Amino acid sequence: MKSATIIFPHQLFADLSAIKNHSIYLVETDLFFNQYPFHKQKIAFHRATMKAYEAFIEPHVASIHYIEAHTPLADIYELIKHLANNNIDRLNIYPTHDDWLNQQIRQGCQSRGLDINTIPSHLFLNKTEDLAAFFKGHENLFHHHFYQQQRRRHKLLMQGNKPCGGQWSFDGENRKKYPKNKQPPKLKKANWTSYHEQAAHYTEEYFGDHYGFPMAQDNDLIYPITHQQAQTWLADFVQHRLAEFGPYEDAICFDQRVLNHSLLTPMLNIGLLTPKEVISAVLSQAKEHHIPINSLEGFIRQIIGWREYIHGLYHFKGRKQRCSNAWNHQRPMPKGFYNGETGIDPVDQTIHKVLSSGYCHHIERLMVLGNFMFLCEIHPKAVYRWFMELFIDAYDWVMVPNVYGMSQFADGGLMSTKPYISGSNYIRKMSDYASGDWCEVWDGLYWRIIDKHLDYFKNNRRTAMMASNWLRQDTHKKKSHLAVAEDFLAGL
Repeated sequence: MKSATIIFPHQLFADLSAIKNHSIYLVETDLFFNQYPFHKQKIAFHRATMKAYEAFIEPHVASIHYIEAHTPLADIYELIKHLANNNIDRLNIYPTHDDWLNQQIRQGCQSRGLDINTIPSHLFLNKTEDLAAFFKGHENLFHHHFYQQQRRRHKLLMQGNKPCGGQWSFDGENRKKYPKNKQPPKLKKANWTSYHEQAAHYTEEYFGDHYGFPMAQDNDLIYPITHQQAQTWLADFVQHRLAEFGPYEDAICFDQRVLNHSLLTPMLNIGLLTPKEVISAVLSQAKEHHIPINSLEGFIRQIIGWREYIHGLYHFKGRKQRCSNAWNHQRPMPKGFYNGETGIDPVDQTIHKVLSSGYCHHIERLMVLGNFMFLCEIHPKAVYRWFMELFIDAYDWVMVPNVYGMSQFADGGLMSTKPYISGSNYIRKMSDYASGDWCEVWDGLYWRIIDKHLDYFKNNRRTAMMASNWLRQDTHKKKSHLAVAEDFLAGL
């Protein structure tokens, strides 16, 4: 039986035991390069990491065929047809963790008579089948139940059967505003390499009209593109930012992008780092140095809890989520969300962060961008596409649950009990954005949503206070809020 192994942009694992001496096809497949006008830095990141990976695996495999995005074989159906015409009868692949890509591979192989051999992946801690008991066996799919199971299963931060520190989560301690005169840790940029340079030129040549600032040596963020660079990046986080990750993980600063966040997801989501490596590094640091339990638990929760939870939701509920629109939001994505000209200071500043780097942290995504898009009643499909286009760490498995479930509550409550919306007060409380005209608009949109869906907010015990606060306002104030909101929406 003659076989070939396809490796996609998100499968760049350092462990080569499963592909040693294979005939490799390293593919800039359409779904990762051509499906949308992806951010220039995401395209360049994939190009640089893949070309570096090509050199990394070359001594260990039988042959490498590198397929560029602008060539016919970047289409999976065409590639499988090509392989079949060259007497390949078995395809070796890692699990794709991508519904569209998986369908393409299976349909292509079925039509050409190729067998599929799935080889072990390192992208997640849990195999998909290991998650079935939770996601198929529970009507309530809330994260905190899943997270407790994960802690027990992987025996992390446990003292016997009880959680270290006496509680499962210290999230209540992790909501501090960043102190006014505190200097955030300096992020050490990855070294600029010939792979970065070549990828930047390649992106401008073939994707020059895409969104975002290009990859450049003088950018304030240069992402790691090899396993060694990723390990250095991880070490920098655990040594300099982990200890205060917890208290400031929800903090927002208008002129800061990273603060104490790890910014590991670009590398984690393509295999340059694995969750096992990240957990090991964090626990080693905690063993040798004092890491407060709220920071240690808070970060571990992101890796073994939220990331694995999103993976499971996507696999078992993703198709249902991506077809949902419980609030019947229909507005297309306004142009202002692509150029940072909505007129709302926190939204525009956050968009500029994303345009310059392909990144902003999770609270900015949820409580600035997602929150405001919900208040503007933008269609969840448009929100999904926007995040897919502009974020360097965005993949289908990431964005379907996070957008349709968490950010836009389009699934009606599969993963949470209420939509994550707020007025301007929350943004000002958690950030250093100054008050301004944007507050009046934001609050108008917020109260408009409460008014429009008053029965829902009144009858949900977690949102009843929102409805009560609206009903207590006098008629003149209500009319003023609604008028401001309608004026803004009319101009979007």
